[in-house]
Amino acid sequence: MTATDPALTALAQGWCALSLLHGRIETHIERALQAGHGLSVREYSLLDVLSRQHDGDGGHLQMKQVADAVVLSQSATTRLVTRLEDRGLLQRYLCPTDRRGIYTDVSEDGLRLLAAARPTNDRALREALDAAAAEPDLAPLVRVVRQGPVPVGG
Repeated sequence: MTATDPALTALAQGWCALSLLHGRIETHIERALQAGHGLSVREYSLLDVLSRQHDGDGGHLQMKQVADAVVLSQSATTRLVTRLEDRGLLQRYLCPTDRRGIYTDVSEDGLRLLAAARPTNDRALREALDAAAAEPDLAPLVRVVRQGPVPVGG
């Protein structure tokens, strides 16, 4: 393939469109969450991921799993957890069966804030997708996002 290869050009254009869509969605949600709840997109995502944990086998996530879920490095995730813990939105405690393990759970205040912020997040996502759907270059991507997850390999 050369730099002027049509397949490569189409691939690059598709990637640019996807990046643009992601950026617009994230920016719109960020503004809404900050204005309404004093939360960033990353903070909201972390609270959401941790709120879905449960007791029992595989119920609590390791920091690497949390980092993967919120698309941050482990060190950035640890800093984010610390900031939210300092705000009283998270709490850490030792694993009862392995004293080396540390669990992080959403506090009652964190759960209340998450519940209040969820409709804002959902509304901002819909608004951003609606705006993007009106743009011919982004409309096909919006349709894919609205269809939901596609099975891997399918």
